[in-house]
Amino acid sequence: MELQTISAYTCKVLNGEDITPAEGEELISLSDADTPVLLAMADTIRRRFRGNAVDCCAIVNGRSGKCPENCRFCAQSAHYHTGVTEYPLLDADTIVQSAKKAKAAGAARFAIVTSGRSVAEGPEFDNVLLALKRIHEEAKMEICCSLGLITLRQAQALKAVGVSRYHANIETAPSYFPSICSTHSFEDKVSVIKTAQQAGLRVCSGGIFGLGETPHQRVEMAFTLKKLGIDSIPLNILNPIAGTPFGTNRPLPPWEILRTFAVFRFVLPHALIRTAGGREVNLRSMQALALTGGLDGMMIGGYLTTDGNATSVDMQMLHDLGRTPVQPAI
Repeated sequence: MELQTISAYTCKVLNGEDITPAEGEELISLSDADTPVLLAMADTIRRRFRGNAVDCCAIVNGRSGKCPENCRFCAQSAHYHTGVTEYPLLDADTIVQSAKKAKAAGAARFAIVTSGRSVAEGPEFDNVLLALKRIHEEAKMEICCSLGLITLRQAQALKAVGVSRYHANIETAPSYFPSICSTHSFEDKVSVIKTAQQAGLRVCSGGIFGLGETPHQRVEMAFTLKKLGIDSIPLNILNPIAGTPFGTNRPLPPWEILRTFAVFRFVLPHALIRTAGGREVNLRSMQALALTGGLDGMMIGGYLTTDGNATSVDMQMLHDLGRTPVQPAI
């Protein structure tokens, strides 16, 4: 592709027009040599529509392991032997302390994430509500959660305690989803997204690259999120876990990852797009290029079953880039 074409697509987005799936596929098929230009143009779009601040979020693994779902990438699935630490739902005090620690490290928002298909109404769900309410009131943070397949009544209860976003990754393109999970469907994912939206919650939804999907399917995923009205998108890169079916997947090259990130910015110019799990092991010394290639958010402080950078390292990266962490909007 000629560089003039990249510029033409950039101008199209800056003028408020949408690129087409075919144009997205052209961009994601660029050579490594042309990718720095693509990143620069994606960052021009980011500056225009999203500004210069970086939204930093953190999570706690509120309930770990023994998940009945068979997602082929997941260390917490009961279908695989990964040696992951297993424990029941954490008590509210432990969760609140984790949130306060995350805020001190620079996070503006905090999410409770639980393994399993859902959290049943009753004592466990009430404990989640209590923890979220306390985080909102005591830590003064934006609160989010990821509890699996929730009901409308649960979504409304989450909204009532101050939850701003419900997290429900679609994981990959609809056409590839049957290759990564068979215990629930892509339609189940869409259903929970629509349930959360019906309750007035904004939805945070993204996925994972490196599951064996094609570049075409990554573009398909981006346009699917656009169609679903998602405005907060975490982009993970597979960190292969021994014992899972995807434990021996080939790592994606850094330029390919960054090219994919940039295309998501072209497709979703107004969305908060963050780099999340797997960035440390896959991008390594090129992590900062995600934030100079169109992204405006990152997850800090580690992930569900794997560690991340020390938060001081991430804050230094933002300082060096001249970027400012978002402050909680409560």
